[in-house]
Amino acid sequence: MTQTPNAMITLSETTLGEEEAAAAAAVVRSGWLTQGERVAAFERAFAEMVGTRHAIAVANCTVALELALEAVGVRAGDEVIVPALTFVATANAVRRLGAVPVFADVTSEDDLTLSPDDVAKKVTAKTRAVCPVHYAGWAADVDALARAAPNAAIVEDCAHAPGATLGARGCGALGDVGAFSFFSNKNMTTGEGGMLTTHDDALASSLRLMRAHGMTTSTLDRHRGHAYTYDVARVGTNARMDEIRAAIGAIQLAKLRANNALRAERVRWYRERLAAVEGLGLPFSSVSRGASVHHLFVVLLPAAADRAAVMSAMRADSVQTSIHYPPTHTFKAYEHFEANLPVTDAITPRLLTLPLHPTLERGQVDRVCDALLRALGR
Repeated sequence: MTQTPNAMITLSETTLGEEEAAAAAAVVRSGWLTQGERVAAFERAFAEMVGTRHAIAVANCTVALELALEAVGVRAGDEVIVPALTFVATANAVRRLGAVPVFADVTSEDDLTLSPDDVAKKVTAKTRAVCPVHYAGWAADVDALARAAPNAAIVEDCAHAPGATLGARGCGALGDVGAFSFFSNKNMTTGEGGMLTTHDDALASSLRLMRAHGMTTSTLDRHRGHAYTYDVARVGTNARMDEIRAAIGAIQLAKLRANNALRAERVRWYRERLAAVEGLGLPFSSVSRGASVHHLFVVLLPAAADRAAVMSAMRADSVQTSIHYPPTHTFKAYEHFEANLPVTDAITPRLLTLPLHPTLERGQVDRVCDALLRALGR
């Protein structure tokens, strides 16, 4: 993809093509759009990629988190330890169940994943789960987190991490259950959509019931005459994925490994250009834990830099930037929650997200770096 010299370099780009269009069209021509065989095939392929016994496709990652937390036993009044450096859906899912999000710090300026040491300090008798986020595509230290909270379930927020690994294990196979996002800016996309993964047969059975009103037979089975009625085994909701998204997802999944490798190459280009910039932090420079899938490339601006001015100057240079994330505990809806997070509070005003996607060209990375340096007065 060749762009004109002054074209806006966008933060992310979808990698959809004719294969996805053809797959979606085939579903429309089939006459069956609701969850069916394509969803089941997508689930099998995704479980194989992650390395779990089960994958359960759902409507989006937010509902995946809610179902996962409920399935591991989180109830009203329980506590769930979460990072504040994440999209608000992580904490929202806890509150939607009537539980209490307890914010723990990230590890350091270099490791922006949940700190096992701080988690250990935040554990109480009410702690029912820990929800680590594999931030920017880097695996959190799930084993250390499990040791820090030995009586809590581990619900992995894998929204950034399809294909990421920790040793020989995939993100989504490290804890009790993992929740993935297929939103439009993710490493693989179905527009909306999500996936739950687990090794646990009983959890998988519960999650399949919970995503479809608690019904014991599927709509497709009744449509085909394989079943004539159903029972409702538990209270559930409608969180099903449709066949169009599953068909697109199967194509995207087949491209995931190659696209993740392209992301890694572009991160190397960025690091080559920016490693020597005085005062500029490049998180995960010394983290050797696992293999990242580089969903985001974030930098820490020099402490004296005016982030808003930097972003404005880069936009004037036709480079889009963003912030991942405004920390959850700073939002109005969370202002009454206690949050002792010295590392998070120190780094989040300096965080800046630069463009990263598989079709980003080397010259565009250079343009982004040049724009950043100009904005910093270098």
